[in-house]
This record gives sequence, structure tokens and C-alpha cells, in this order.
Amino acid sequence: MPLARQVVKDLAVEHGACIRPIQLRRTNLDTGEQDTVLVPCGHTLASVCPSCAERARTLRAAQCREGWHLEDEPDIEPDPATEDQKWWIEKRAEAQQLRDQAASAGQDTTDLDELLTELDEEITKAGMRGKAAPGRPARRHRSTRRRQDAPDLPRRKVSPRTIGKTYTAPDGKTFRPSLFVTLTCPSYGRVGEDGTPADPAAYDYDQAARDALAFAALFDRFIQNLRRYLGYDVQYFAAVEPQRRLAPHVHLAIRGTIARAELRRVLAATYHQVWWPGVTEVRYDGDELPVWDEVVGGYLDPATGEVLPTWDQALDAIGPEDEPWHVARFGVRFDAQGVLAGSKDASQCIGYLTKYLTKQVAHCHQAGTDAQRAHAGRLAEALRFQPCSPTCANWLRYGIQPKNARPGLAPGRCKGKAHDADHLGYAGRRVLVSRKWSGKTLADHRADRKDWLLRTLGVSATDPARYAWEPVAPGDPDHMDHARRLLHAVADRARWQAALREARCRAGEPPADVSASGRAA
Repeated sequence: MPLARQVVKDLAVEHGACIRPIQLRRTNLDTGEQDTVLVPCGHTLASVCPSCAERARTLRAAQCREGWHLEDEPDIEPDPATEDQKWWIEKRAEAQQLRDQAASAGQDTTDLDELLTELDEEITKAGMRGKAAPGRPARRHRSTRRRQDAPDLPRRKVSPRTIGKTYTAPDGKTFRPSLFVTLTCPSYGRVGEDGTPADPAAYDYDQAARDALAFAALFDRFIQNLRRYLGYDVQYFAAVEPQRRLAPHVHLAIRGTIARAELRRVLAATYHQVWWPGVTEVRYDGDELPVWDEVVGGYLDPATGEVLPTWDQALDAIGPEDEPWHVARFGVRFDAQGVLAGSKDASQCIGYLTKYLTKQVAHCHQAGTDAQRAHAGRLAEALRFQPCSPTCANWLRYGIQPKNARPGLAPGRCKGKAHDADHLGYAGRRVLVSRKWSGKTLADHRADRKDWLLRTLGVSATDPARYAWEPVAPGDPDHMDHARRLLHAVADRARWQAALREARCRAGEPPADVSASGRAA
């Protein structure tokens, strides 16, 4: 016999209801009336909540579709500042002046620093993004001379244009095509159709691990070079996922067209250098690990008691003749296809871009054979001791204190996301979207979907300022356990779908099934 609670969960997924609804208490500030509301958890992984993950995926698909073939420049001009926002900025300017004057006179600035922090929080609450005086860490300046093994790339002034070129057919019809591009990592050794190495001993797992760690920065450098070479503000919607060999690759929807020869030239000239201390010599392993000293506030050699070099000291030791810790490059093979707006190819490419967004990186390709599981295990072992960041605990293995060292660190036990087997070394964001892609933020696209739903149902939006929200604690009298919340979510979703079908019938639209995303199929 089927288990009742599992049937409830399956029915929730079928109706597109969140399987982990969060209970909030809503208070009407005008009347004082209180009620409880269930809101979706909003998780983006299908393994956690299939319905919320599917809604997030379709939202990304809508974002990709709206920005890919724009014919007019997107309007991203911010709204003018309100009087309240200007007042907070004036107070922030006065406090900054007082703080700088106190620092110049050698006085204690602790209270003023706390005041600046509070003012920055109020500026954010007032509806402004960023900070009036962002803190900038000290940068280490290195030579910007290009590597001799990378071809030179012409550099042009980047114009603010984001729209691609138009082409006219012999019959006078104009087209504004765009591009779908796939970039991959270089080869680390010959692999078979299942993605496993033909010779595991010859496969360069260390380079594969380091390329995965630097992949996000390499992609940023590619976009920078592409814009400088083409001379306009290239816009993109990109999704990162692993190949079957478990190396990351990226799919890009690029607005406008770019010649393959130009792409090939930019790829050949793109690289990313990581200037970290060398890790050729393992100094501490096994049970003989550096120990933390509270008095010194750092790690000591377990045998001699000598203080290990700090992160800054290790960077200072890198000389002008030394080589970088790693140089990341894309592979020479890439794929580029022209795509027209509204075509079948455009829909297929958008589906391909968002196909794996509801899965962890390592779960995009399930290991079905012993060879595939062994390959994933060897890559995870190579990532285990590779430093993932300046604060990584693995630097202790090579006799260097991590940046901002603290007690309890141990090589091979770094909690960074890159070392997690679910991420395969890639710790960056899965979806990379340029700022002028659609002229909207993801919250704007979510608001558009909400407006469409309210218009279809004929319901007016409520003023959010009328309500105050607070979570319902487990000890509160009105708290519902998970089983009851799930039943309420299924009932609400079923009632909502029935109302939506009825509204569509009243509007004369053909009946259609409603997906988990909230859109009619």
C-alpha cells in the first residue's frame, strides 16, 4: 500500500506546490488582524524542492528569452533619489568628515566607525544599492605585460552599444540574429565516450582541478577581452555545467553575432594568471601538522616552534622572475551557432541553457559505471589538497598560514564549496548574466510574472506597507507541523489552479494545464 505522507508529497509536486513551505504570521497594520500565510521555500535544487526549483528554472528561461534578441537598447537608468535618501547621504558625508578629522588628529575613531556602519545600513534600508564609500583592500601591483606564449589582442574603446547588427536579405527582409556559444576546458588526456580517461595514470588531474577552481575568473577575462576587441558592450546569458569528463564548460547566449574567426582569436589570447605561492613541496602531512598558538595568534612548526610565514609574507616572497601558481586557458575547440528570434532553435537553446540549473554540478551526469565513479573519486582527491582561496586551510600543508588564519584549520578539511564533491571544484555562480541583458533584475522578472497572474485572475495587488511579517516559531500556539503545512499547500495550490482555469475560460482562452512555474503550458 502507498504511504499516505509520500502520496501527499507526490501530489504537492504534481500540483507545483512547495514541499517545504514556510509559515509566516501576517499582521494588518490598519486593523490589527492576524493570520498565517505559507510561502514557498524558494530553493533552486530539485533534490530539495522540485516545485520551487522548477519555478526558478522557468524564471531564468524567461530572463534569457527577453534579453537575447532585443531590438532597442535596454533602459537601466535608476530612479532619481528621494529626499529621504538624500538626507541619509548628507548625514553619511558629515560622519565621514568627522571620522577623517579625528583620524588625522590621532584620536580614537571606534565610535565614529560604528556610526558609519549604522548609517550604511540605513542607506541600504532607504532603497539605495552599494555603499557611499566602499572599502577597497590594498592591491598588489604586478606587471601587466602579456605573456609571450599568448598572441597580442588589439584593444578598442568600448562603446555603450549592446544591440547586435541587422542583416538584410535579397528580398528586403531584415534579420537581427544572435549567437549560441559553447566554451570548454583544454584536454587533460584522452577520454572515452563515457568521459573516463583511457589512461588514468596519464590524465592530468591536478591541472583539471586548478582549471575548475579558476574557471569563473577565466570566463570574466574572456568577456573583458571580447568587449575590448569588438569595441562594444557585449551582453550575455551564460550557464556553467560539467562535461561528461567532469570538466566545467559554459554555454553562452550572446546578443548579436560575432565571426568565428574573431572568437577564435579572442580565445587564443585569453588567459588568467593566479599569483599565489608555490605548492611544489609538501612540508606537513599526516599527524605532523602545524599547531595554533594563542599568544602568537598564528600557526607554528610542530617540531621547531617556528612561526609559519603569513599569507602576505608568502606573497612578498614571489619574485619578478617567478612563474604564477597557475595559468588557466580555454580549450581550442568551441562551438558557435547563429540563432534567430522566435525560431525553434532559440527555444531549444534556451532549454539547453537551463536544463541542469536545478541540479548540483556533480549530479548533472550520474556515474553509472565503476570507471566513472573511480574517475570522480580521483578528481575529488586531487581537489582535496588544492588551495581554493587565500583563506583555504590547505596552505598549512605547504608551510604557509592562510589569510585571516584562525584556530581549528587542518589541510584536507577546508570547508570551501570548491572541495565539495557536489561542485567538482567549481565554486562560482551557475548562471552568469550581464547587467544590460534584459534591462531588468531577476526580481523584476518575478514581479512581471506576479502581475500576469493577478491580471489573469482579476485580483488587485495588496499594498505591502499595510502588513508586518514575522516567522511562526515552533512553540507558538498557531504553529503547524510540516505534515499540516504540506496539506495546506496542496489545498491552496489546487484551489489556485482551479481559479486560474476558470479565469482563462472567462477570458475566452483555450484551457491548458498549469505547470509548477505558474504558467499555462
